[in-house]
Amino acid sequence: MNDKPRQFRRILITGIAGSGGSYLAEYIVQNHPDVAVHGLARWHSTTTTDNLAAICNKITIHECDLMDLGSVLTAVRDAQPDAVFHLAAHANVRASFITPHAVLSNNILGTTNLFDAIRLTGIDPIIQLCSTSEVYGQVDPKRVPIQEDCPICPASPYAVSKVAQDLLGGAYWMSYKQRIIRTRMFAYLNPRRIDLFATSFARQVAWIEAGLLPNDLRHGNLDSIRTLIDVRDAMRAYWEAIRWCDPGEIYNIGGTTTLTVGNFLQKLTELATIPIHTRADPSLLRPTDVTLQIPSVKRFSEATGWKPEIPFEQSVVDLLAYWRAAAKQARQ
Repeated sequence: MNDKPRQFRRILITGIAGSGGSYLAEYIVQNHPDVAVHGLARWHSTTTTDNLAAICNKITIHECDLMDLGSVLTAVRDAQPDAVFHLAAHANVRASFITPHAVLSNNILGTTNLFDAIRLTGIDPIIQLCSTSEVYGQVDPKRVPIQEDCPICPASPYAVSKVAQDLLGGAYWMSYKQRIIRTRMFAYLNPRRIDLFATSFARQVAWIEAGLLPNDLRHGNLDSIRTLIDVRDAMRAYWEAIRWCDPGEIYNIGGTTTLTVGNFLQKLTELATIPIHTRADPSLLRPTDVTLQIPSVKRFSEATGWKPEIPFEQSVVDLLAYWRAAAKQARQ
């Protein structure tokens, strides 16, 4: 463990235009203005303009596709980062059952290209590999709360791709001494990521209130148990990870509010301005579901001093407010 926090001048975020990367970029710009923020985004990304609108003049975006090693090399050489956050990934669990090859190839080969580009460029940044609790799969209740030494047992093609990324991080640390920190993020509330159950529910509630959808909120499995955190706390945790955590190590990151998906839906509909009717939609069920994800974040908290700051109730209110504003705009 570090005695003093690391300092950074230039950082690089892969997937900066995505739902998580954009929040991370905002956090750094707003709280560490002396740090130059660079990001990788594909030229055909549809989220760049919307997600980065508030900070687009304060960051540098490099057109890059992680599947193209040449473009990754060019971007890394231009950015010259002393820290890298690797967030870019195809991250839709349910969709990974439909397009497994695309998810596996993008997430695994893209990560390999990033690590190789950094190695071939000859720079030595701290690298945070942003993994996921999905790598643990369906955990034996006896091993809950889940610690970092819990056996890996992925239950979806997406989770398999993240396991491969995770293992690549370990391999490049051992083989090339690349300073890779592996973080496994548990569930979080993120208004910009529509494939998350919480965001889907909030969007539907806002659209129903605005008359843009029939009063028929669709949902999948409501019995799954999740521990939730606000995306803003999650991205702050990523920043603390590169400052304090040890390369070669693995750290769980997660919140302290644990509830079922059904409980969350109830809390959200209680905030609605009209009664919301709900129904199960079989098309939203996964072939295999991970139903129990409660983390132990003791190792991460001891290393960084981090803890969630945004109350769960405030996160839910903010999530719904985001989509009510989007619904208002959609009606114009």
